[in-house]
Amino acid sequence: MARPIPEPRIPKSERTRAALLEAAERLFAERGFEATRLEDVAAAVGIRRASIVYHFRDKRELYDAVLGDVFGGLLARTRAALRADAPLAPRIENAVSEWVDYVGGRPSLARLLLREVAGASPGLGPVLRPYTLPFIELVEEVQAEGRAGASSGSGPGLAGVDPAHLASTIAGATLFFVAALPVLMPEARSAAPSPQDLETHRLQVLRITRRLLGLPPPSRRSRSRPGPGRSGGGG
Repeated sequence: MARPIPEPRIPKSERTRAALLEAAERLFAERGFEATRLEDVAAAVGIRRASIVYHFRDKRELYDAVLGDVFGGLLARTRAALRADAPLAPRIENAVSEWVDYVGGRPSLARLLLREVAGASPGLGPVLRPYTLPFIELVEEVQAEGRAGASSGSGPGLAGVDPAHLASTIAGATLFFVAALPVLMPEARSAAPSPQDLETHRLQVLRITRRLLGLPPPSRRSRSRPGPGRSGGGG
């Protein structure tokens, strides 16, 4: 009988860094950048404040690392959905579902994004720009492909649909559902959406998406989708 192959041990420094990112993500989402202290992040991980500088030079570097981790996971899933080998409309639907799944399973993204937008001037400023620019480029790709499809008659082609408006409609609905609704209607929603609530929201958002694309509404069906890369992040 073959012996099981032992899982590789993760170095302590990597485990500590991951724990710091997870704690910082939760605290930044709850309190904002200014109100979050490195002492609180260190205490949440069980280390001294001075030990953080071994991993991150200062609070700004830690915050940038959190944003890179949060938005990087979403970008990977969105990019894979939109660049898959499939017709344009199903790819857009898959990207919408990835967005709903990711933000629903990682509410800290919604809270971080809304905090930054609320405190920024038009254009989002320099903090979020490096993390949102790749998504804007993806929207531009979809827009170019949609125009080509409309002119060739090879598909719905997003005729009459501005992908930027579609993206903002979908993003706004989910951000409100995940971050604002628990504050405005705490009796109706807990801090994190239940799987049933998330599925209902997904079907509603997909219905809007398909209507804008000129497609029939989606049928209700059970879905079993993997959650985001780190479960419970920023919940």
